[in-house]
Amino acid sequence: MRADVAVRYNRSIMNRLANSTSPYLLQHAHNPVDWYPWGEEALAKARAENKPIFLSIGYAACHWCHVMAHESFENAETAAYMNEHFVCIKVDREERPDLDSIYMQAVTSMTGSGGWPMSVFLTPDLRPFYAGTYFPPVKRYNMPSFSDVLSGLVNAWQNEHDEIERVGNQISQHLQQMVAQPDKSNTSLTQEDLTRVTASITGAYDWGYGGWGDAPKFPQPMTIEFLLRRIDFSKFRELEKLPAIHALKSMARGGMYDVVGGGFSRYSTDSFWRIPHYEKMLYDNAQLALAYLHAWQITDEPYFKRIAIETLDFVAREMTHPDGGFYSSLDADSEGEEGKFYTWTKEEIGKTLADDSDFEFFAAAYGITEKGNWEGKTVLQRAMDDATLAARFNINEQQVADKLTDCHSRLLAARASRVRPGTDDKVLTAWNGLMLHAFAEAARFVDDKQKATEYSILAARNANFLLANLYVEERLHRSWRNGQVTNEVFLEDYAALIIGLIELYQTDFNNRWFVAAQKLADEMIAYFSDPEGGFFDTPQNGESLLIRPKDIQDNATPSGNALACEALLKLASFTDKAEYRDLAEKALTLVADSAMRYPTAFARWLSAAHRALDNGKQVAILFDAGIENAQAMLDVIRLAYRPNVVIAASPYPPPTDAPALLAGRPVKDGKAIAYVCEHFVCKQPATTPEELRTQL
Repeated sequence: MRADVAVRYNRSIMNRLANSTSPYLLQHAHNPVDWYPWGEEALAKARAENKPIFLSIGYAACHWCHVMAHESFENAETAAYMNEHFVCIKVDREERPDLDSIYMQAVTSMTGSGGWPMSVFLTPDLRPFYAGTYFPPVKRYNMPSFSDVLSGLVNAWQNEHDEIERVGNQISQHLQQMVAQPDKSNTSLTQEDLTRVTASITGAYDWGYGGWGDAPKFPQPMTIEFLLRRIDFSKFRELEKLPAIHALKSMARGGMYDVVGGGFSRYSTDSFWRIPHYEKMLYDNAQLALAYLHAWQITDEPYFKRIAIETLDFVAREMTHPDGGFYSSLDADSEGEEGKFYTWTKEEIGKTLADDSDFEFFAAAYGITEKGNWEGKTVLQRAMDDATLAARFNINEQQVADKLTDCHSRLLAARASRVRPGTDDKVLTAWNGLMLHAFAEAARFVDDKQKATEYSILAARNANFLLANLYVEERLHRSWRNGQVTNEVFLEDYAALIIGLIELYQTDFNNRWFVAAQKLADEMIAYFSDPEGGFFDTPQNGESLLIRPKDIQDNATPSGNALACEALLKLASFTDKAEYRDLAEKALTLVADSAMRYPTAFARWLSAAHRALDNGKQVAILFDAGIENAQAMLDVIRLAYRPNVVIAASPYPPPTDAPALLAGRPVKDGKAIAYVCEHFVCKQPATTPEELRTQL
């Protein structure tokens, strides 16, 4: 690399990312790299100058993205070399999941693994010819230096162009084939298949530490949710012996779970859930809050409800826009140090819990020592359970819980004075849909009236925010920040929002949410459906890319196709539109073989299949006066875990925009009346809670 092309790095100069809405792109707006956002200007420059494209994809909370930026993109000499030889494009993977999906498939095809930051080199017509993730500034970790990669590729571009063309064509053809042939077995999953796959998932469970796989260990809420659905209460009385219950308890001991402020980190760097990768993502906390809520419904253990509530309260406190949108993530780093905001020294804890007895109690609970358990500090994780603490300190278990809550509150207040991790404050429709779902169900199910009301208000504010700010000029958008929306929208945005709105409707029975959900579903079908079955990730009038992606596998977030399948199955239960169920069942045939072979990668699909096969029940409740007249009926449904039951409720007669499930069902003698139906064939009307409970 030529030193004479180096320029002085001046942070007062901003590049082409300065006008971006993405916090991740804005983090790079002062780099000396001449970054372009993805768009025609950059692509036209590459074509006109016949330059290779360096495509760097990451996200705001990504620790190693920050590391590579500091080591390489802030280096004036490296930046000058990049500017001379490449058209450099920076992409926020959260704003552009289509680009992330396409080129991550290229990375894994070429290297055998993936991750972020994603570093891909493209021909001007967008074919990938070299790929990797993080590259260090000097050769280490058995990886070449970023400078060596750059200079090697410049040499190849100039002297081995035929080889670049060959590799680019080969990878592009491979990506095309992956889209064209997702899994066309045209077979459907059966109940027997779900039984076999449940056994397979259980057989792979880590009973030593909880969860699945080795380090880094991820929470896998979709797998847990599927297993919760499959619990056979006639056979399993010892719920502690079930993987889903065991996993949830293992994860919430601390480490990956923030016992002080609530909420979960992205993953554990070890197999024991002890040391987290500290970034907190909205989608993880949405899915995990639901899993703990459902575990509480199943077990009636207050512990699970507490974790669900603490997680939701964390989101309400730290990840919510004043107008109701939910932010995307909290960074892993603060003051340039990973985990600094969340870790403690023994001295800091002792100073905060000044009472010696409180400190002794807390130190026993969390195994606090002078040397700590991570780089001289302590990551809080339970070392002693409630029963043992109660025996040691001669108090009962409720007193243990109360003392821990008090200690956590004092530590949270002390932590508030620290420099906070950065917040990615963009509002993403898909992720907001997931969190809307969580708040809506919590409002419906928690037995704390004050919390239920609080969550109901939060959910309604979020839905109003999304419909007012992300649905603009008769179309949905992916991302909002500071009053600006991005142009793109994706399948997962539609599907997740539809589900969130359906769940909110079942909480407050405001027909507005149901009407919006059905309108969005019809648009989703029109814009994204594939005649071969399932849905594309991008709309039919979307940007022309190397391929039109159709990702059927679940990742950290559910597959857009799996969400669409679930959304249509739910809507089919409320309406008389057979098309919804037909499209969902056709989509399920795409993954029948893959889901059996790789169940944890298709867990949201498996839950959708469980819904489709179980048929479920539809409950229509009508009443003459206020909804209080029907509250006892609603409580029968709400106070048990019934994942495949849908509820519609309305004063009689229902308005014209109410779900079709309510149509033609009279009330009797001024009393609330419940109709329990399967496929719109209904049982005798139930006029008492006891009759309804029997029919369910």
